[in-house]
Amino acid sequence: MKTLYSLLLAASIALPLQAFAETYHIYVTRHGEKAVSDSKDPPLTAAGEARARRIALMLKDAGIRQVYSTAYQRTRQTATPTAQQFGLPVQSYDPGKQAEFARQLRSAGGGNALLVGHSNTVPDLVRQLGGEPGADIADDEYSRLYHLTVTDDGKVATTVLSSQP
Repeated sequence: MKTLYSLLLAASIALPLQAFAETYHIYVTRHGEKAVSDSKDPPLTAAGEARARRIALMLKDAGIRQVYSTAYQRTRQTATPTAQQFGLPVQSYDPGKQAEFARQLRSAGGGNALLVGHSNTVPDLVRQLGGEPGADIADDEYSRLYHLTVTDDGKVATTVLSSQP
């Protein structure tokens, strides 16, 4: 009986650690096309809204458990279709504290996520998460969608996808 109890205790400790160490996926993208405006917080254009829906369609089988965006309406509007698809809220992150945010995501150790940022913040966020961002994102480029695969040993593989409609 003691042996059975010991095995059950060991399993109850090991299983959560095993779940914690599973491979997970982080998708990082820039917001969709934004309206030309003097506003510092313009909404998405119809093309940007279509791109947001396209991203949600691309991620429909990705098992997304967390959705994050900056506080700007264009990033929130880009994240919303994916969040709605999975019944999740869009959580905000501060692009000025990306290193802290990346550490928080990595230390949480799991949960597939979508992160939506800006052309001048996404490459650094990918880098902070351990990925390879490649070239800078041009002002007129909206299609780059990074797929970061974080393995159970903490290694990160980067795949660049396109959300081209």
